[in-house]
Amino acid sequence: MSSSTRRRTAWVATATLSAASLLAICGIQPAMAAGPATVSVPAAAPVKAAVADGEYAQRFLTQYEKIKNPANGYFSPQGIPYHSVETLIVEAPDYGHETTSEAYSYWLWLEALYGQVTEDWAPLNEAWDTMEKYMIPTTADQPTNSFYNPASPATYASEFNHPSSYPSQLQSGVTSGTDPIGAELRSTYGTPDIYGMHWLADVDNKYGFGATPGAGCELGPTATGTSYINTFQRGAQESVWETIPQPSCEEFKYGGPNGFLDIFTKDASYAKQWKYTNAPDADARAVEAVYWANQWATDQGNQADIAATVTKAAKMGDYLRYALFDKYFKTIGCTSPSCPAGSGKNSAHYLLSWYYAWGGALDSSAGWAWRIGSSHAHFGYQNPLAAWVLSTDPALTPKSPTAKADWSTSMERQLEFYRWLQSPQGGIAGGATNSWDGAYATPPAGTPTFYGMAYTEAPVYNDPPSNQWFGMQAWGVQRVAELYYASGNAQAKAILDKWVPWVVANISTDGANWKVPSELTWTGKPDTWNKATPGANSGLSVAVKSYGQDVGVAGDTARALLFYAAKSGDTASRDKAKALLDAIWDSNQDTLGVGTVETRADFLRFDDTYVAGGNGVYVPAGWTGTMPNGDVIKPGVSFLDIRTWYKDDPSWSKIETALATGVAPQFTFHRFWAQTAIAGALGDYARLFEDDAPPPTDTTAPSVPTGLVAGTGTSTSATISWTASTDNAGGSGVAGYDVYRGTTKVGSSTTTSFTETGLTPATAYAYTVRARDVAGNVSAASSAVTVTTLPGTTQDTVAPSVPTGLVATTVTETSVALTWTTSTDTGGSGLAGYDVYRGTTKVGTPTAASYTDSGLTAATAYQYTVRARDNAGNVSAASSALSVTTRSTTPTGSCKVSYNANSWNSGFTASVKVTNTGTTALSGWTLGFSFANGQRVTQGWSADWSQSGTAVTAKNAAWNGTLGAGQSIDIGFNGSHTGTNNNPTAFTLNGATCTIG
Repeated sequence: MSSSTRRRTAWVATATLSAASLLAICGIQPAMAAGPATVSVPAAAPVKAAVADGEYAQRFLTQYEKIKNPANGYFSPQGIPYHSVETLIVEAPDYGHETTSEAYSYWLWLEALYGQVTEDWAPLNEAWDTMEKYMIPTTADQPTNSFYNPASPATYASEFNHPSSYPSQLQSGVTSGTDPIGAELRSTYGTPDIYGMHWLADVDNKYGFGATPGAGCELGPTATGTSYINTFQRGAQESVWETIPQPSCEEFKYGGPNGFLDIFTKDASYAKQWKYTNAPDADARAVEAVYWANQWATDQGNQADIAATVTKAAKMGDYLRYALFDKYFKTIGCTSPSCPAGSGKNSAHYLLSWYYAWGGALDSSAGWAWRIGSSHAHFGYQNPLAAWVLSTDPALTPKSPTAKADWSTSMERQLEFYRWLQSPQGGIAGGATNSWDGAYATPPAGTPTFYGMAYTEAPVYNDPPSNQWFGMQAWGVQRVAELYYASGNAQAKAILDKWVPWVVANISTDGANWKVPSELTWTGKPDTWNKATPGANSGLSVAVKSYGQDVGVAGDTARALLFYAAKSGDTASRDKAKALLDAIWDSNQDTLGVGTVETRADFLRFDDTYVAGGNGVYVPAGWTGTMPNGDVIKPGVSFLDIRTWYKDDPSWSKIETALATGVAPQFTFHRFWAQTAIAGALGDYARLFEDDAPPPTDTTAPSVPTGLVAGTGTSTSATISWTASTDNAGGSGVAGYDVYRGTTKVGSSTTTSFTETGLTPATAYAYTVRARDVAGNVSAASSAVTVTTLPGTTQDTVAPSVPTGLVATTVTETSVALTWTTSTDTGGSGLAGYDVYRGTTKVGTPTAASYTDSGLTAATAYQYTVRARDNAGNVSAASSALSVTTRSTTPTGSCKVSYNANSWNSGFTASVKVTNTGTTALSGWTLGFSFANGQRVTQGWSADWSQSGTAVTAKNAAWNGTLGAGQSIDIGFNGSHTGTNNNPTAFTLNGATCTIG
């Protein structure tokens, strides 16, 4: 799978802080900084005489020079690395000539390796300086940080799983914790500014927002040079194809009357503002690269050449600690918006989370500012090497008094995180969250936890699932391998000892047909973490779903294997990495670097429009706005409709053909990060192994498998297991096993067990196993083991009895609960379950004699029948039909409302208690009432408040939508009045009139 199918940044855009009406969506943008000065593209520096002359060092330099050659188009006129050479590419960045903090961090890695080979460190310093100038907001870009109050860091706004639930209401009634590092950072560095990268920039100002670093806010399409922007803002289901781009600095020149703010958050009014989002893994990678640069420069006697850059990297690591805290600084283990606000460091999960963000007002006379961390942690973002460096290396230990201790704790916590998420096969599962559904909800019963945080298979985003892409494995584990290589950490080694063999067995290096894992399939979940006695995670499993030729993933996977091999002495991982790099170098070089053809089925989404509850660009009903080029943003637009300039791209004809035919187009892309990953792997091999004697050719087969035993089987399947072979003599390592039934090879396994299906009952089968090594040598056959399948049963051709006694036990406006008498099965195969039909449509397949049909329309008649199924596939006749009419939406007398207002001058605060006096729970609620004296709701909490004329509506928040029979919920709001403030005289709940009391 190409990296296009993964989404690097899906942070929810919410959170803020402010006086009356602010703001904010946290994923976002900036405003100004040195204008588009005439800056030369950073071409490759002349190679010094000290350059190593080994084959792989020369390959590294060849790849380096292709990346740095101005004619190849990796850098803008300002010297900024593009996401890709090609412009028509949609993935995390939605345009190829945007850039990311990821690209800058890879650039730093590239120059660190260049300095190691050539002893020329000027390009590394230039890379950091460019990053600082164009990707770290200057004081002018974050002008009101001085107003930030660490005791009140941000105003809560819930995240939602689907874009259609946005905008999200700001809720001052949900308490945020205290930011424990804000004052410390300001005191340490003498500035309120944040020293961290924003994640996304429009390098050529293609959108035309003109949020130019250091120069101005929304300077428009005529501005030249890079511009801070943001895209992802709306929950886990928002893919890049559903984003609405916006500037990082909002002066309301584009979008609607409130710019783009009211697409994402709901407030009584909106203020002009700036806002940025940091991608912590990129800043951590920058620290990582500078650490190695400092080691190599010191060994060369050249440390003074990069001393200033090393100091800046330590400072970046100090501010990176914001990623170690919960989004709203809530205590860890939070399962309700009302959970305790954090104090001190008890809001720290100590993991590198998906983002941290900060923002504030543009108007310094009405100044305010906010900061948030993130509640969601993905294993692929962790960097225990950076945490180790920031807590142990004197040159890179941050200046703040508590930073060293924070990073020391973080390193240990990150390694535990990997261990907790590691499957028996070796792959690492997704991650954890401190805010279930982004709303501090209670996780489902049985959800495993890690220090109180809930396991989630696909943290942060679901389209596609965030842990489906194998690249996360390469990124996340490469840093574990670096830590092991640099420190010998035993925990890191234990993780790698399981991960590396799994990866080696799933890489093919067959010349031009080389392949690495692309997509993974996950089942089950890990055990709840217990540091003293970690579980075996026997219920968690991973399988490779597909393979591909992603050169970036291949490069970073090779780097992980090489660091591990260099420390452990494992020749199998070394040789596999070398063979993979050789295959790519021999088969995929081109004038720009290395490239492979990608089939992009997702590009067929260019013109998709919104489908209710599904995919497409969601724009709230009634909202309209414009992009700087005049593209209209309104309900019903597609990705292309608000990016019509794509039609002028040189490659657009491929998309036109694809959209017309439905056939996925093919492209060859040159992503900056991927090209650098290949260069990095070549540099690693040159540094770690080039001076070694050539590895001897492995011509010795692994040891013969022993100890074959039969496992639990069925009438049609047989399972065997055996003792693992070794490959100590040959040295290339065991790659897997071939299983034979008699003389027929029936399968292969990378583990020490195998199950064959489709066999005949009551039949004896003899199995042998042969071991294979990485070099292709195959052992002799093991001793045979005989397995006899269980006896079969007489074929069942008799259907189960017809279900009887079909009744509706509970009927609501939107659901019908059915039960019936259990059927019997006299055919012998046993009852398997039931098929429930609404009319002629099958709506459910329960295994028990009950079913609830939901999502129905109120006051509507439905007819149900049920059929029974047995394990042989026989289906009974339909039961007698049952007609049911759902309840009307206007029941009365099932709710009570208590309303109390505290008035002053021209304002008031209202406290509202809503009680469900009915006999069934409400799965969602809407309170309605009207004012008689011109009052206005200005800000509310614990509900989604809106007002049209005199009518006020309060809809449940994500976390309090269920209101059980007899239960109450407290909500409230601040309002304004003109002198008279009489209480409302009537209330409705879901359309039903409520009693008042």
